Amino acid sequence: MNLDLSAKTAVVTGAGRGIGLATVRALTAEGVRVAGAARTVTPELKETGAYAVSADLSTAGGVAGFMDAALTELGGVDLLVNNVGAGDDVRLGGFLGTDDEQWTRVFDLNLLSAVRATRAALPSLIERRGSIVNVSSINSRLPAAGPVAYSTAKAALTALGKSLAEEFGPRGVRVNTVSPGAVRTAIWDEPDGFGGKVAAAAGVDHAAFLHGIPDAFGITTGRITEPEEVAALIVFLLSGVAGNITGADHLIDGGTVKAL
Repeated sequence: MNLDLSAKTAVVTGAGRGIGLATVRALTAEGVRVAGAARTVTPELKETGAYAVSADLSTAGGVAGFMDAALTELGGVDLLVNNVGAGDDVRLGGFLGTDDEQWTRVFDLNLLSAVRATRAALPSLIERRGSIVNVSSINSRLPAAGPVAYSTAKAALTALGKSLAEEFGPRGVRVNTVSPGAVRTAIWDEPDGFGGKVAAAAGVDHAAFLHGIPDAFGITTGRITEPEEVAALIVFLLSGVAGNITGADHLIDGGTVKAL
């Protein structure tokens, strides 16, 4: 399938690893010029050939600095992927164990980073009739499945995508959401990541915990999703091949969410 993206430019947040890195690789393979931001610019991101910027996207200044640099480097933006989120801000604990500081940190990273990046990119996106994909989570539909602040922020991000699609669709900008379930990234794979913390709290070996995720989460396909699979969906939605898809929330969760 020819996605006809070779003349496009793209901005990807949270590009250093996981879904973001896989998306940068998929876009560059299509001939897209990419600017990617990450708190830490990894060797893997550098190897993609993307314009890589170290930025703290949980802050207004970090987003503004990155977007200014990206727009200058690329000469404008056709495609925006608001992927940054989760990371060190996903912690164990319920509502009463989540204080104001934690709520603020989670919303700054998972919601307001997308708000700020989108605001900066929209003049160019409108001019070029571009496309946005926001990376949310199945936690927006299954809020009891994860930390309350994270689930709530992702639900807000999904709602934001709907609002943006409605407001800017008549001006030529498409906005869609991708909501992954469990994905094979550092959040789950690393012993000191969220998955490792869950395993430790349950008194389960981390490797055994990872092996048991498909059964525990009710994943119909029997396996968790690979970052490259999420990236492929993102790139498809960004492309003109998906030209009449907007305002939609696309699950990629191996069948975890069973409801209509």
